[in-house]
Amino acid sequence: MKRIALVLFMLVLSCMPACAAESSSGCGSIQLAYYELGALYYHNADGSYAGIDKDVVEEVSRRSGCQFDTVLESRVRIWTQLKNNSLDMSVSGIPTPEREKFAEFIPYFSTRNYVLLHRDMPAQGLSMAGFLADANLKVGVIKSFKHGPQFDEWLEKLWAQKRVYEASDLDSLLRLFFARRVDAIMALPTVWEPLLKKEDINKQVQLLDWTPQDSLVHGLIVSRERVSKTRRDLLKKAIYSMADDGTLEQIFARHIGSKLARELRYEGPRP
Repeated sequence: MKRIALVLFMLVLSCMPACAAESSSGCGSIQLAYYELGALYYHNADGSYAGIDKDVVEEVSRRSGCQFDTVLESRVRIWTQLKNNSLDMSVSGIPTPEREKFAEFIPYFSTRNYVLLHRDMPAQGLSMAGFLADANLKVGVIKSFKHGPQFDEWLEKLWAQKRVYEASDLDSLLRLFFARRVDAIMALPTVWEPLLKKEDINKQVQLLDWTPQDSLVHGLIVSRERVSKTRRDLLKKAIYSMADDGTLEQIFARHIGSKLARELRYEGPRP
């Protein structure tokens, strides 16, 4: 009996910090990693950060009572840490069967990739089939990114022909593109909209919609192992209330304009 009592006492002690934090605010503290990408998360001239994901997370905190300890990480490291159960949460992730084994996804917007090409791209390269048929044309991607069913199938064929260049982040990808080491890159509206506002860049590229039927659902990525179902439900409730009262669309419009904000609305099932 004494041994059982000691084990129970030790379990209570081990729970005390987390339980106290959770009970004091209704949720407690959650470690969250951002990554820089277009209008989702970017730094201002003064060094401060802004973006859709930052605004979403701050509003989720206000509604859920969860406090977020945030860090800036690379996308590759974020996925590695989530898979290894060393990170609680991240933002704007695309679910896959493999990823859903270790994380739950709470959807808050849906969009698709467009293709950016050089202005002087030959006519044959202006379609997916034509680009694929020209062995001289190459494409650049960001490591670990998913691009949608049609683009991913197309990329598999290009990978087999060694015509895909990988970059670690958006800045590196853009350097590849503007140095003409690749002829095309894919980008979401949250990336190309702020990019094409720059006149010098706008004159150099053309934007095409090759996969109008594709839809990529993006969600908060929450560790199944490290974040309890109770806390995940609080996060869901906050996100869904933000969708219902128009707050999410207002956040999108603040960063990419009202037209694109409407296109980002997620209207699918709620897990």
